[in-house]
Amino acid sequence: MSAVSDLLAEAQSRIDDALGPAPADVDRPEAVRSADDLAGRIDHTLLKADATQAAIVELCAEAREFGFASVCVNTRWVPLAAEELADSPVMVCTVVGFPLGAMARRAKAAEAEIAVAEGADEVDMVLDIGGLLSGDLAAVYEDMVAVADGASPAPVKVILETALLTDEQKVIACLLALRSGVAYVKTSTGFGGGGASAADIELMRAAVGDQLGVKASGGIRTRDDAERMIAAGADRVGASASVSIVAGEADSDSGQGGAGEDDY
Repeated sequence: MSAVSDLLAEAQSRIDDALGPAPADVDRPEAVRSADDLAGRIDHTLLKADATQAAIVELCAEAREFGFASVCVNTRWVPLAAEELADSPVMVCTVVGFPLGAMARRAKAAEAEIAVAEGADEVDMVLDIGGLLSGDLAAVYEDMVAVADGASPAPVKVILETALLTDEQKVIACLLALRSGVAYVKTSTGFGGGGASAADIELMRAAVGDQLGVKASGGIRTRDDAERMIAAGADRVGASASVSIVAGEADSDSGQGGAGEDDY
């Protein structure tokens, strides 16, 4: 644990040098972080480019039937999902700056604002990955703040794309998230060459403590996968194989999302 403590201290020092002390109070919306069963922790996901209207309707029907926390869809489909789930406790989650995170800050913020106006209950944004890899911590932070402001009052999850980052960069991203007003940190888009790991979930939880939620996504295909992520510290799980997961079945087709682009 001392190695993690050293990593946290070094990351915090770099952020303080770049941005100065963290604000005393950070306003962040409440986000769902617990449920009575596994289904209530799953974001049932369909983010493929070839998703059709019929597939989104089916996704929403499955979410109703199994009691998933949300459906996660591209912004194109937010109004339809909101209509399909209007009398349901299932939330509509969407993604912005997806899957690269390399869009202009104002464009990301505008996409978030439009999505919430059209019915999104939660917004999952992709980190300014290139900014972080370039060491421009101020730009990464300002990107998160802009999207959190645009999405308000809906909570925002920031997707780190952990497969592309060192452990120090993962911790820096988490600590920036703590001061930015987002509600969650999240592992992966499912389109970036890697997915969630228990080690990354443990590291992210150590970085954010109990202040933020942690979401595992990418490569989660079975109930064992999902339960392993929750045991490591995840509050929520993003998956396309959600029905197979809650049924305890092997996922032979991984259905609709992506960490091979089939396994969000």
